[in-house]
This record gives sequence, structure tokens and C-alpha cells, in this order.
Amino acid sequence: MSDQLSFETLAIHAGNTADPLTGAVVPPIYQVSTYKQDGVGGLRGGYEYSRSANPTRTALEENLAAIEGGRRGLAFASGLAAEDCLLRTLLHPGAHVVIPNDAYGGTFRLFAKVVKRWGVDYSVADTSDPAAVRAEVNDRTKVIWVETPSNPLLGITDIAAVADVARTAGARLVVDNTFASPYLQQPIALGADVVVHSLTKYMGGHSDVVGGALITADAELGEELAYHQNAMGAIAGPFDSWLVLRGIKTLPVRMDRHSENAAKVAELLTRHPKVTQVLYPGLPEHPGHEIAAKQMKAFGGMVSFRVQGGEEAAVEVCNRAKLFTLGESLGGVESLVEHPGRMTHASVAGSALEVPADLVRLSVGIESADDLLADLTQALG
Repeated sequence: MSDQLSFETLAIHAGNTADPLTGAVVPPIYQVSTYKQDGVGGLRGGYEYSRSANPTRTALEENLAAIEGGRRGLAFASGLAAEDCLLRTLLHPGAHVVIPNDAYGGTFRLFAKVVKRWGVDYSVADTSDPAAVRAEVNDRTKVIWVETPSNPLLGITDIAAVADVARTAGARLVVDNTFASPYLQQPIALGADVVVHSLTKYMGGHSDVVGGALITADAELGEELAYHQNAMGAIAGPFDSWLVLRGIKTLPVRMDRHSENAAKVAELLTRHPKVTQVLYPGLPEHPGHEIAAKQMKAFGGMVSFRVQGGEEAAVEVCNRAKLFTLGESLGGVESLVEHPGRMTHASVAGSALEVPADLVRLSVGIESADDLLADLTQALG
């Protein structure tokens, strides 16, 4: 589909070709494991077995590539399944990776507890500082990994600047774009080699599906990843693919509302006497604000903040919230609240990625902003 089309149009139409049999305007859910062949090796449309390819998943993968401006999209059973496939494709025993000092706990666990046992080393860097990233690169570095905005401290990395570091080192730049979504940020256009998503979050958008994705800037790497996707088998099922496709159609309007509501929440929190720090890249005082304004369309729906009284006070805020549902994950239409130190980021305790104990993370939904502000005010007491 033409790259001249707007994002909003691509989100609805890319990969969503009308069904040739019935004319259905929504791709069918091909809930099938195998396909009739017209003679041995006579495949219809290249489909032989749904681990290798499925028409519903193909529609999603074409859509993902289009909206991220990439050459190849691949859909997986979860975000971590996508990351695992990527790392086993790009790395080998003895390789080295630079990872951020703020990242999703599951990603850190994958590096520290799984990939490291395979003989892969990693170094931790503040990726908001390209010089700090460069200082951690060595002649074995194959991947530089970035989250921007980061989880849960909402740090911002200059993607173009770190892409220059990666190119100089002969390494691949991987950007986890989950917090921003492709509507707000296009890492491939800024020099990234691979974009990672947890499709569970903003792409699905309704807290009803688990999935992951890789989108590549290079078609050859896309083919190599597709080989490993099939060989390893952690693919997105047809119904999950269909749910994500449906979610992506409303991604632009949802992200506009998430961002609008989050800005109001952040502004309220900056004025609250029990809040000691607000972490939101839309605030002018955020250290990454100027970079975020340059590389993002808006600042997203994630807000983190620190409270007076330490860990117990933060936990109490989470427990007192009513409209903000206490739960892990993010990016759904409903607002969520969590304590990262005890929940999503428990796996980074004691590491260089350990998060402050007094931190609360919000996934700001698309409800009435007035109702959300009232709930936060009563939760803070």
C-alpha cells in the first residue's frame, strides 16, 4: 500500500484487503492449522501450515510494517516471544549487548537470566546520553537496545543520535516502541534497525489480547527473523491477530485521547503537595522534553510519580484508587495503576535497573479526564 497515505488511513486499510471469496471488508479469522494442497507442493497463496503462515496473521504483519514504515512485520505470541526470537537471531555466544538503565522488568530478566546463560554479555547504560552508550560499546557489541519512553521512569532517548552510535559500532539498534506506539513515534525513520512492540498494550488497546511484534528496516533481516519465527514457533494465533488488527484501526484516536488525558493528570500531580516528582515527557521540566517533542507527535498516556512517605505510601495510593484499576499491563482504554517495585519490575530488584520504592505508575485511559483527576485526588488523600 502506498507510503503516501496518512497514518490514520494506513491503520485502517493496510493489510485489510477485502476477502476475495465473499467480499468481507474485515479479514476473516482463519482458525485453521493446515491447508489443502493442489498436488504435492501446490500451495494456495503460499499457505501450508499455520505455524509458518496464516492469512489473518499475514494481514496483521502487513499492517504492522506499513504503520511503522518498515520492510517486514512479524507477529508473535507475546512481546517477550518477539524479543527472544530477535535476540537468538542477532546474537551468538560471546556477543555483547548494551541495554538501558531503565527498561521493562521482563526484558531485563530475559537478558540477565536467559540470554546470559547462553554466553551473551550485557552492559547497562543511560541511553538518554549517547556518550554513555558509546562508552559501553566494545568490539563484541551486536545490539544496542533502547526503550523510549522508558518503562517505568519515562526516560527519553534521542533515537537518531544513538542510531549513529550503533552504525559506527557495526551494531543493530533495537527500539522498543511500546509506550509511544507507531502513531506517536517512528523509530525506523530515525535510524532504528528493528522496532519491538508488546501488541498487548496500545496496539491491541482493549486489555483482551496478548501479543508481540518485530518490524525491520531491512528486508533481508526480516527474512532471517521469519525463518527463526517459524523454526521456534511462538507465533500469534489467528484470533489474537484479528483482535490486534481491530485495535490498530482506532489507534490514532485513542492515542490522541490518552495523551490529552495524561497531560492533565501530570499537571494535577505537579501541584499536589504529597507528590515529590512527576515523570512525564510532556512536562517542560522533564530532562528529555525537547528530544521527545522533536521525535514524538505527542507525549503518550504513561505517567509515573513519586510520593512522600516512601514505599508504603506509594502502595496505599495504589490501593485507594477506585477508577484507576490496580493491575499490571498498560495501554488499554481503561486506566490502570500499579507499584512497579512490587509488580512489573520486581525482577530488577538489586540490579542497576532497580526502580524507586516510592514510585507509582499510571496508564492513563480514555475515560473522562475530570473523573480520573477526582480519583487521583482522593487516592492521594
